[in-house]
Amino acid sequence: MITTIDGALFARMIVHGSACINARKQEINELNVFPVPDGDTGTNMSMTMGAAAEEMGKKAHSAVGVAANATANALLRGARGNSGVILSLLFRGFAKAVKEKETIDGRDFAIALDFGVAAAYKAVMKPAEGTILTVSRMTAAAAAAAAREDSGVEYVLEKALQEGLVALEHTTEQNPVLKKAGVVDSGGKGFLVILQGMLDEIQEKPMPEGAVVPTAKKKSGADFATLGDEDITFTYDTVFIVRKEKENVNLEPFRAYLNSIGDSLVIGESDEEFKVHVHTDTPGAALTESAKYGILELAKIENMRTQAEDLAAGKHVQSTDDLDEVEEQLENSQPVIAAPEKRYGMVAVAAGQGLAAVFKDLGVDGVISGGQTMNPSTEDILRQINATPAEVVFVLPNNKNIIMAAEQCKGLAEGKEVVVIPSKTVPQGIATLLVMDPDADVETNMAAMTEAMSGVSTAEVTYAARDSDFGGFAIKHGDHMALLNGQLFDTQKNQEKLLKKLAKEDTFQNAEFINIYYGEDVKESDAEKTLKLFTAACPKAEITMLAGGQPVYYYMISAE
Repeated sequence: MITTIDGALFARMIVHGSACINARKQEINELNVFPVPDGDTGTNMSMTMGAAAEEMGKKAHSAVGVAANATANALLRGARGNSGVILSLLFRGFAKAVKEKETIDGRDFAIALDFGVAAAYKAVMKPAEGTILTVSRMTAAAAAAAAREDSGVEYVLEKALQEGLVALEHTTEQNPVLKKAGVVDSGGKGFLVILQGMLDEIQEKPMPEGAVVPTAKKKSGADFATLGDEDITFTYDTVFIVRKEKENVNLEPFRAYLNSIGDSLVIGESDEEFKVHVHTDTPGAALTESAKYGILELAKIENMRTQAEDLAAGKHVQSTDDLDEVEEQLENSQPVIAAPEKRYGMVAVAAGQGLAAVFKDLGVDGVISGGQTMNPSTEDILRQINATPAEVVFVLPNNKNIIMAAEQCKGLAEGKEVVVIPSKTVPQGIATLLVMDPDADVETNMAAMTEAMSGVSTAEVTYAARDSDFGGFAIKHGDHMALLNGQLFDTQKNQEKLLKKLAKEDTFQNAEFINIYYGEDVKESDAEKTLKLFTAACPKAEITMLAGGQPVYYYMISAE
């Protein structure tokens, strides 16, 4: 039985846990009681863990503390949805507890789990029983008890999982909504699936079939890093390709020159180009000389001495293969940090070109594509915040499942104050922009925007993603559903019947202003019919209609 784990094993455990949650994400999605086709728990947790697995594949980690810290950072930036954020917090606390450790045993693992639970509970304003928080807390408590019996990490994790499964079953009784549906908490289930995957790696069990396992990139071709320093005469392994500018180029003078400045020379030649491999202390001179014979097209230079030193020290051996990753990071992932040009900036989350245009017209600096079905990650939001040329950046999540991810940006944004206005719908976000005052202080704007948001009611018309018995409704997959301020209002087979019932509700009957945003799956002619329906049913209101272009939600309808 395994008693301790090192950084390499911890990294493999993370990858295995990620593979397991990915394989079972749909099973976990099905546990979501509310049948809205939103960013579901299994999908969000899988994508969040996927960010950590990808990070583990970039380089080798010999110390648990280093591997855990890299995992926590990747999870933080890759967190999607509330479940993803809580998962990242659990691992952030874990990493804090083991940051100085090369290896950990069962006692260390138990303490780290407890640190993770504390971090997650601290971030949730109103922790509820029967959730991932409950399951993680009971799992950590069981780990602590097991560690007092046996300090082996495998033993501790086994016992913790046993108690975790019991705690998961109890979530059905702890949460009335889960009890009515007869299911366990999806977030708690996902957490245990990940832990089980981590234990499976310790026990050398195979990953789920079809799992894609990221691996640290290795040098292709001859591995010069395996040479000892005493075997290395010249420092740099140099390879390059030159395209000939004329036919019948005589390379013998060039060959003689390269032999004079290095060894291990090989030259391959075709009618159009020639390829060179040489070990030399002056790779720049070799490349400069090559210009006499054609046009340099491609080159790679590797320091064989540092490769040998890194290999001897058990470190990741850098090679030009790593440059693919570096290039991608420089081109796509390097954050753009915009210097402040104004006091306030605005960032909003929205899906659909029409909705994005509305936010842009109202002065938003950047719109992050996302919302229903695809919750943007913390990294997605942070990238837009950093690119906003302002001292203070207000963030409008416009979805309750994105608020926590947005909040995580507060400690990550570089040189900018981040203020998250907890808008739960797009119309709420739009309302906040109408009262934002560029001359007022932050606190005044926060108060005004929050008040404006509270005065907006939002109805959303969509379809049921699965069968469900919820709120007294026997919902069938594909039924039309109307939500009013996040609560299920009604469900019907016929959409027009549903819209008529919604228009007669007091919220719309008493409204002064009604805005209808129709989605990408709605024909303009059908949207016009809906406009006429609301105009006839709500004669006191001023009604406008816009093509929002949002996916999933046929209509977003606001009342003020």
